[in-house]
Amino acid sequence: MEHGSKSRGGRPWSFDREQAVETAMRLFWRHGYEGVSVGDLTKAIGIAPPSLYAAFGSKAGLYQEALARYEGSIGLLDFAAVTQADDRPKAVRLLLEAAIEAVTHPDRERGCMISSGMVTCHPDHAALARDLAARREDIRMRIVQALQPFGDNETIPGLARHLAAVMQGISIQARDGSSRAELQEIVEDVVAGLDRRQSRSQASR
Repeated sequence: MEHGSKSRGGRPWSFDREQAVETAMRLFWRHGYEGVSVGDLTKAIGIAPPSLYAAFGSKAGLYQEALARYEGSIGLLDFAAVTQADDRPKAVRLLLEAAIEAVTHPDRERGCMISSGMVTCHPDHAALARDLAARREDIRMRIVQALQPFGDNETIPGLARHLAAVMQGISIQARDGSSRAELQEIVEDVVAGLDRRQSRSQASR
């Protein structure tokens, strides 16, 4: 039992809340929100449904905590490292290779819980889908910020949207079983395109 943790009624939890969120995160990451039932969660965590509802309010509440845990740890890309690149193609390479590492790590589930999460869903879960869309938009904006040293306000937003789409595709292909080498080919194509564009731009000056 997690020391000092209490339920809403003031009674101690009969389970480790942090471990429960970790377990739920893995299940949601692997199967998606609609692919995991309350029964699946309670069985994996080792609690009864009333304890789950008392601790998290609902399945959706647990899902949001699992998302926050993922986003704050496993799903956190090292955007700071991108700013250390010498030019835009190198920055893009670092960003996309970090994405590949994140979605193919041997000790984790395949794909990105946010990029691939609730792209389609039942209308009853529209609020959760909007939350995932907002999180994806936040990732795009963080890409914009990371690439600011390598462009201008006119070109970077479009590039960031393109890269966000590439990263989402990488996540889906990783879930489908693509190898790191296969995903790296995508990176090489994207970077080669940027190299050619940069060369043409410099030649026209």
